[in-house]
Amino acid sequence: MDDYDLVLNSINTRCSTRVFSDEVVSRDVLDRIVESAFCAPSACNLQPWHFIVLDDKDVLRDIVDVHEYASMFKTAGAGIVVCGDMDRTISGHEEFWVQDCSAATENILLAANAMGVGSVWTGVYPVWDRCEFLAEYFDLPCNIVAFSLVALGYPCEDSDVLDKFDEEKVHYNGW
Repeated sequence: MDDYDLVLNSINTRCSTRVFSDEVVSRDVLDRIVESAFCAPSACNLQPWHFIVLDDKDVLRDIVDVHEYASMFKTAGAGIVVCGDMDRTISGHEEFWVQDCSAATENILLAANAMGVGSVWTGVYPVWDRCEFLAEYFDLPCNIVAFSLVALGYPCEDSDVLDKFDEEKVHYNGW
């Protein structure tokens, strides 16, 4: 398989994993996943992201309390909180940090899949009670906003990958 086939396979087979095995996600694997997040594009290359890597079981269990869709952290082997730095935004276009952190989050998901690690993106921003929970829990500086929360671990079972392609949503040179 060519390199581009490997990349496309990782993109096309990525799906959300919500139940994880007990297998430990090594620090080396976590580091490689986070390194991939830094390769995401960002407006004016400001890279407004910070990452909190979670590998402590007590912390992962506490994360379940962030919101009603975070229950997968009960079985997750690790997690990553993607945060945005409001001091690293474009004046007059501050909202671009959301796109930048979205791209970094997607890179985390794709890198995890390429390494055989399951993942699921749980939304945090713009739901302020979720942002505030994480800000308080991790004692975030006031310029840092929690954006997303990614659960990581080895899947308990193979997931069915959905073919989401919809030809009717593709338009060339106009609607």
